[in-house]
Amino acid sequence: MGLDLGASLAKLAIRHDSGERELRLLPSQDGNAVLEAVEEIAPARVGLTGAGAQKLAGKLPAEPLLINEFAAWGRGASVLLDGQHDSDDQRFLLVSLGTGTSVMLCDGMAVSRVGGTALGGGTVLGLGSLLVGENSFQRLTELAATGDRRNVDLLVGDIYQPGQIALAGDTTAAAFGKPAVRSEASNPADLAQAIMGLVGENVAVLCSALAGTHQVKRVVFGGATLRENPTLRAILLGTTAAFGRQPVSLEDGEFTGALGALALVHEAAA
Repeated sequence: MGLDLGASLAKLAIRHDSGERELRLLPSQDGNAVLEAVEEIAPARVGLTGAGAQKLAGKLPAEPLLINEFAAWGRGASVLLDGQHDSDDQRFLLVSLGTGTSVMLCDGMAVSRVGGTALGGGTVLGLGSLLVGENSFQRLTELAATGDRRNVDLLVGDIYQPGQIALAGDTTAAAFGKPAVRSEASNPADLAQAIMGLVGENVAVLCSALAGTHQVKRVVFGGATLRENPTLRAILLGTTAAFGRQPVSLEDGEFTGALGALALVHEAAA
């Protein structure tokens, strides 16, 4: 088993004796549920990574292998890229969108953190609660898929005439800029999509700048914040591509760290 224990979610990657791979998500705040899952599966070996790995390690019946989070993510990204037939030997940026966002440079077997931002899934939940009155991440993603953030964000086209400035009219000039000059209440779906826009555009701009600094073209995105979140994924990929980079979205990318921990604990025992 590979287990990535984050601030919000525990990601489990299990390899059964048959060779079949199983992926599970559990709330990390429910430590009993995580322990019960490990006891139920009774794995021969456990690789632990993530913010809560050290705390959980002492509660497990067998001593686990503690794995550096960035090493786990780098290895897990290789596993997923191979599965997507999208692997090559080029250096790339690997972006982990969890509660916050970390950006890593992957260069062969070497993985190092090169940046990050406090914007992430925690931002979506926090602003969703404050502005939309919704505490369910799934519900926020559903709302965002039906909203129109152009009713909330101030666009370049709202300020300048066509051709007056060298920016497309649909470029965001000020996130949430329109509610500041409007008295009517905004639609919850529009607000939800604007939250995704705030997070997605800023993460993409940061990653594009870091890609330029480190002279890489590919930017690979994963993490639980992208799970069943087509709105945020589209904003991330579109904005990153607009800056001349090659964005890649990992399938099952929320399990990147867990799959990396699974691969590394298996290799350590071989």
